[in-house]
Amino acid sequence: MLFAAPAPGPHCRLGVTATKKLGNAVHRNRARRLVKEAFRKVRTQMPAGYDYVVVARQEIFGSSPAELRPELLALARKATT
Repeated sequence: MLFAAPAPGPHCRLGVTATKKLGNAVHRNRARRLVKEAFRKVRTQMPAGYDYVVVARQEIFGSSPAELRPELLALARKATT
């Protein structure tokens, strides 16, 4: 799940939340790392001027950062239009 809000500057920023429903701290941190790595690779392609918040879900553990990139881009474009 991805939320977008207008940012105060021209750059885009990312926030990641992972609730205890995902598991212990190790699992939550892994989910955050996966999302952050995917965002790092597609940051320049995402609509600028927005702050993004990703809420990690259980399905993220079956994905790699490369598999998350297109989904992250699609969600960002959908949230900003």
